[in-house]
Amino acid sequence: MRIALASDHAAIELKATLRDWLIELGHEVADLGPETTDSVDYPDFGYKLASVVADGTAERGIALCGSGIGISISVNRNPNVRCALVSEPLSASLSREHNDANCLALGARLTGVDMAKACVTAFLETEFAGGRHQRRVDKLSNPDI
Repeated sequence: MRIALASDHAAIELKATLRDWLIELGHEVADLGPETTDSVDYPDFGYKLASVVADGTAERGIALCGSGIGISISVNRNPNVRCALVSEPLSASLSREHNDANCLALGARLTGVDMAKACVTAFLETEFAGGRHQRRVDKLSNPDI
């Protein structure tokens, strides 16, 4: 699977760990930055992640910042992206099954490496259920329908 990752300075270590782990699992991974712990603005990286998921360059995205909140808000500004902020695997799975989330957000200061990997695994392995959920997901990109 083609997966893009982006973070702010607070999540550099978790991003690097997840990037290397995903590559080991055989995924094609694009690290959209940043590369250092120098202070950056999370919206810049959230917008970049949303763009590559929305245009299909990446099939899924993983957004990371200290809490996961700020970057998830910026990712969700793109109407073609559905980013779910989660802290445990059940929510990650339900975000895919019911909401067809194409991005996952995690808080690096709140989520340990093992829990982050469990969330990512659930996110990547769960399929969208479709059916009655499809019309609701369609409304997320087009509220007038």
